[in-house]
Amino acid sequence: MRLVITFVVIMTDLLSMLTTTLYEENTNMKPKVAFICVHNSCRSQMAEALGKMFGSSQFDSYSAGTETKPQINQDAVRIIKELYKVDMNETQTSKLIDDIPEVDIVIKMGCNVVCPIVAHRHEEDWGLDDPTGKSDAEFIKVAKTIEEKVKELMKRVENNEIDLSGGLEW
Repeated sequence: MRLVITFVVIMTDLLSMLTTTLYEENTNMKPKVAFICVHNSCRSQMAEALGKMFGSSQFDSYSAGTETKPQINQDAVRIIKELYKVDMNETQTSKLIDDIPEVDIVIKMGCNVVCPIVAHRHEEDWGLDDPTGKSDAEFIKVAKTIEEKVKELMKRVENNEIDLSGGLEW
């Protein structure tokens, strides 16, 4: 009987240590942020690139949509390359929501229709106008706004101002 009790105590201690270790590993992971648009070809791609550039110390960046385009908007690619020296044609592709991992934070770019639905712990809508078909000045304005918002998001994540402790919501 003593042997059984000792075994149960040891197993309970091991289970407790394993649970604590797994919890610490999961809580020390960087949150995953998904920048979401319908087509995943312009604003969300710009946000993914700038998220990787400015926010990578605090979160991992992804972008996705409910539809894809054969290529990323080439005006967006050109402007991001000119402003930030990042070639999105080399670093990114247009992706579907199912192509990215489970995320903690969803940022809707401003879909002007119904935005894609993605499970999340925190959600925001940045409400950005789509610069597609507009002037370079509009693309630059959107890129600079995304840069500012990514930096603000990074600070809020760093300062634990976004509650990521709950379960996933739809």
